Amino acid sequence: MAVYTDVSPAELEAFLSGYDIGTLTSFHGIAEGVENSNFLVQTTRGSYILTLYEKRVNRDDLPFFIGLMEHLAARGLSCPQPVAQRSGAVLSEIAGRPAAMVTFLPGVSVRRPTAEHCAELGRGLAHLHLAGADFAMRRHNNLSVAGWRPLLEAADGQADGVAPGLAGAIEAELATLEASWPQGLPSGVIHADLFPDNAFFLDEKLSGIIDFYFACTDFLAYDVAVCLNAWCFEPDGSYNVTKGRALLSGYEAVRPLSGEEKAALPRLARGAALRFLLTRLVDWLNVPEGALVRPKDPLEYLKKLRFHQAVDGAQDYGLAA
Repeated sequence: MAVYTDVSPAELEAFLSGYDIGTLTSFHGIAEGVENSNFLVQTTRGSYILTLYEKRVNRDDLPFFIGLMEHLAARGLSCPQPVAQRSGAVLSEIAGRPAAMVTFLPGVSVRRPTAEHCAELGRGLAHLHLAGADFAMRRHNNLSVAGWRPLLEAADGQADGVAPGLAGAIEAELATLEASWPQGLPSGVIHADLFPDNAFFLDEKLSGIIDFYFACTDFLAYDVAVCLNAWCFEPDGSYNVTKGRALLSGYEAVRPLSGEEKAALPRLARGAALRFLLTRLVDWLNVPEGALVRPKDPLEYLKKLRFHQAVDGAQDYGLAA
């Protein structure tokens, strides 16, 4: 979450008049994340999250995101629910941006996940994959392997200004993955951005998953690889195999990985690391002036990529034989 577009109290009050959720008592921007503008909105009826869709979010994709959250909740997954206006519409506009109001989930995100958090997350991710299995809509993953070279081009030759040799390292890895990306793995709805700030916990138990605005149709095991990158590395860049084992065991307790998925996991993890290296690089180089946003260090994912390049197989992530 982040804030790129400001909203005035008068604008928000006018916007809320279209809803039956009480009157505005307070609101403030949320500076987490890098993608959309988000506000915690307090009314006389409760707490809500207002999202203004920015940047890489295509307006035509919004029905997919909204429909997916409704679908997953109907199948028991705890996730935000779109709030309909009095007219019945769930999508509207404020400050010149498409926008939606969703329910606020209880719980807190964790800054330093433990192995127990990782196990809970693994189980939750598997439940998400199973709950999404019969979701009828599909959305192409624009940030999979075919989308990485355009991201490198969007860096406009500035990568080496972030770190010497970075452009060459990215180009070499990109060429490798383009030539050897896995094919034919089990696919379905994936979250694709399930970082610790997108998961809530209460008493060490997963209480909800939020921010589905990268969700798409892709390899289920790629989602696992994204989570290994996001949850199982320490601040010094080292991989915590205990956390990895917990995450994978939790996932497999609900949805066992196939042999093909296990074999592909190192390559998928490299791809996930490259994806976030590239999107962070582009965001690092293009922070809008005055935006309430904290750009994330792309070099964190270069360190993770180096780890994945050196692994011998899925067992190096903690996966049981």
